[in-house]
Amino acid sequence: MVNAKALWESLERKYKTEDAGSKKFVVGKFLDFKMVDSKTVISQVQEFQLILHDIHAEGMVLGESFQVAALIEKLSPTWKDFKNYLKHKRKEIKLEDLIVRLRIEEDNRQSEKKAGNYHQEAKANVVEQVSSQFSIHVGDCWHWGFKPIVEKLE
Repeated sequence: MVNAKALWESLERKYKTEDAGSKKFVVGKFLDFKMVDSKTVISQVQEFQLILHDIHAEGMVLGESFQVAALIEKLSPTWKDFKNYLKHKRKEIKLEDLIVRLRIEEDNRQSEKKAGNYHQEAKANVVEQVSSQFSIHVGDCWHWGFKPIVEKLE
C-alpha cells in the first residue's frame, strides 16, 4: 500500500517536471517568434503580447525595456530602416508607445502602397569616369591621381 507521503512526492515530481517543460516551451515560442510580411504588424504584435503573457503566467519576469528591445529586433527585414531609427533613439520608449508607433508606421506604409509611392529601398545606378588629373598637398607630400566624375543614371 502506498502511503500519503510517497503519493505526494510522486505527484510533486510529475507536476514540477511538467511545469519546467511548459516554461521551456514558452521560452522556445518567444525565441522562435519572428515577424513576417504576409501578416499585419499589429496582428503579430498581439501574438507577441500573448507570448509575453504566457511567460508572465509561468512566473518569469521580463523587464519592459527588454520586451521593447526584443519586439524591435523581431521586426521583419523590410522594416530595417524603421528598426534602425528605433534603435538609435536615446530616450527609452515604453511598450505601449512602441505599439502606437508601429501602428502609425504600418498605416503610413499601407497608404503609400495604395498611392504607389512606396519604395522599400532607394537604389541609384552610379557610373564613374576618369577625367583630368589632380594633385593634393598633404603635409610635406603631394598626392597625384585622377578626379572621378560621378553621374546618376535615371
